[in-house]
Amino acid sequence: MAEAPPPEKVSEGRPTPATPPYPPYGQKITRRQFLSWFTLAWASFAAATLGALSLCLRFMFPNVLFEPKMSFKAGKPEEYELGVDERWKEKYGVWIIKTNVGMYALSTVCTHLGCTPNWLANENKFKCPCHGSGFYSTGINFEGPAPRPLERVLISQAEDGQVLIDKSKIFQQEKGQWNLPGAFLPL
Repeated sequence: MAEAPPPEKVSEGRPTPATPPYPPYGQKITRRQFLSWFTLAWASFAAATLGALSLCLRFMFPNVLFEPKMSFKAGKPEEYELGVDERWKEKYGVWIIKTNVGMYALSTVCTHLGCTPNWLANENKFKCPCHGSGFYSTGINFEGPAPRPLERVLISQAEDGQVLIDKSKIFQQEKGQWNLPGAFLPL
């Protein structure tokens, strides 16, 4: 059974309309009505202003790029086989190459535009997928637009016998730096 709506107030035979939220034009607004709308307007303005200000303050604190450490220990020399070892390519951006006479570490940054070449073991070369630069396993460039060989990074032996790589020190072949101590680790 449905409930009947409450009866409307009747004065002189006519129903009384509900009170509008605003007084009709020309009538005075009470202090309570004025403060409620005034407060709401100022609160909205303050929220919008604080939102815009927070964006300006966020600009003052840029995102930080966390890069891997510049130096790391890469294990004992006996753990490496002859040839190119790619285990540190993704994490530290270094290839470690072991030869019959020693070891050296190449940076994985192409000297053309900074891409990361891939090691193609069946062709015995590094090949840049972006622009086709080719490098021998020694790091010397032989094809493509790369203007110079790959850079070597400092390689040494730590006190505990592990191979220590430090990417903060680089050696460039065209400057004759590959013959300097630290560019090659004799075994």
